[in-house]
Amino acid sequence: MTMPTDHRKNLLKIFQSALAAVNGRVCVRERLKERPLPGKVYMIAVGKAAGAMAQGAQDVMGGNLVDALIITKKGHAEPLPWPVLEAGHPLVDESSLEAGRRLLAFVDRIPKDASVIVLISGGASALVEALPPQISLERFQEINRWILGSGLDINDYNRIRRRLSRLKGGRLAKLLYPRRVLCLVVSDVPGNDLRAIGSGPLVADEDLRRPLTLRKLPDFITEVLAHMPPAPAPDDACFQNIKREIVATLDNAKSAAVEAAKELGYQAMLEASFISGDALEAGARLAKKLSNSEPGTVHVWGGETTVQLPESPGRGGRNQSLALAAAMMLRGRDDAWFLSAGTDGTDGPTDDAGALVDGGTIARGESAGHNAEQALARADAGTFLEASGDLIQTGPTGTNVMDIMLGLKMTSGN
Repeated sequence: MTMPTDHRKNLLKIFQSALAAVNGRVCVRERLKERPLPGKVYMIAVGKAAGAMAQGAQDVMGGNLVDALIITKKGHAEPLPWPVLEAGHPLVDESSLEAGRRLLAFVDRIPKDASVIVLISGGASALVEALPPQISLERFQEINRWILGSGLDINDYNRIRRRLSRLKGGRLAKLLYPRRVLCLVVSDVPGNDLRAIGSGPLVADEDLRRPLTLRKLPDFITEVLAHMPPAPAPDDACFQNIKREIVATLDNAKSAAVEAAKELGYQAMLEASFISGDALEAGARLAKKLSNSEPGTVHVWGGETTVQLPESPGRGGRNQSLALAAAMMLRGRDDAWFLSAGTDGTDGPTDDAGALVDGGTIARGESAGHNAEQALARADAGTFLEASGDLIQTGPTGTNVMDIMLGLKMTSGN
């Protein structure tokens, strides 16, 4: 008979299988093995998976890589024979601006007749930036803090950030022209919209040519939008030499999770809906569906929710809040387990990927003196989940395709 502890371990195995399927090194290596780039090539890699993706290119291209610049999140660097810059995330900081200066200088050094491979993954929007001279770092950080706490979804978030950058919204394409460019992308946005991944540095964006139609923006954001740098038109010649391909997506990770669940002997249900909106509502909704499902079934969801932050948020991120909300619905059950975690290995401004909860989570946290409802209200789910022993730590994963949620229902006592 499979013990409950084995079910927890199996959910973690399924999650790890999902991560392996979208690992940046593996995905870039396989793409370049199928269709290698000829001749000498320069490389730019930006994002949380930049180091892993650059390793994949190095595995195939080796000495054909003339020079490279890698920009990634602090703590996500990989050993590589080229400069690896670690910069701020989720807020742009001085290191992000320094990365922007280094990127502009690197592009200037690339011969006009050279080929360039650009590797982009989630996090690129914050990790490298070049601002218009009228916008200070302090004002830009104020804008980003407001957006992060506003509950705006990632698409609207990026619509604002693309307008305020000298690199995003196709502007890097203009800087690289007339060089030949292959852009390989690990997608971290709904619908795999290339304009939104890394804020679309190599993609034409018609939206930038229209007024921004978001309601309730504070005056200080409306004022700085007047200083938006010019962006290339969709028919600009700078886009003619650029080829773009997505090499890893959330759907790839979900499919791998389904296969892993089946190999472990479970039934598997691939949930097509994209999980978005408020994390607390999503956690309760998914836990309810899990509770009503057939025993022996693993549900595989994916998406990206939001958390409305109080003035002084505690420890945690959207996955921890979602998991704790699910745990409240599962309280007292001995037949259900639920996991929610970021595929990049981080959840909010923490080093935890998320959490794996069960029917005993609330009791364990309460016995340590914590209150789940208060923790959720304070955006402090991480403190409760640390006490209950349910946090997940993976370290940097070499990928970033949003969040995975897994639910397992068994018969009671199994």
